[in-house]
Amino acid sequence: MFKITITSVPSRYDDDPDRIIAYFLSDIGYIPRFNPEHDINSIKSSAYFKLFKCFLITDRYWGIDELTSYLKTSRTTLYRHLNKLKSMDIIEELNDGREKKYRLRSGNIESAWSWVEVNVKMALDNYRKTVENIRRSMDHS
Repeated sequence: MFKITITSVPSRYDDDPDRIIAYFLSDIGYIPRFNPEHDINSIKSSAYFKLFKCFLITDRYWGIDELTSYLKTSRTTLYRHLNKLKSMDIIEELNDGREKKYRLRSGNIESAWSWVEVNVKMALDNYRKTVENIRRSMDHS
């Protein structure tokens, strides 16, 4: 199931890339609403933020053990955040023998985001068809 939060927000520009990333992750519903007055350092030190940054810094696949070690977090926490990113279709999964590995879809944020846009368009098209069906069914009643 594809799931993402769509919020009408302005494009984000900032000299601090971590702040832009935090806004982005907040805007799409991956992290809690980001308050600019909130301490950015607490967000930057969180597992969910560091996980996303892992995927931004390289196009390689990350194994579960690598990620839990690098993020200094539990498998449960890691899987919770991986599953949220998977539901947004931003990351892809590779079965490498007995181990699953993850990276941004197609290896970079722009390509990954293209997949999200396709999913959003399909979801909106399905809503449109449902709206048309509601109207048609109301016309016949």
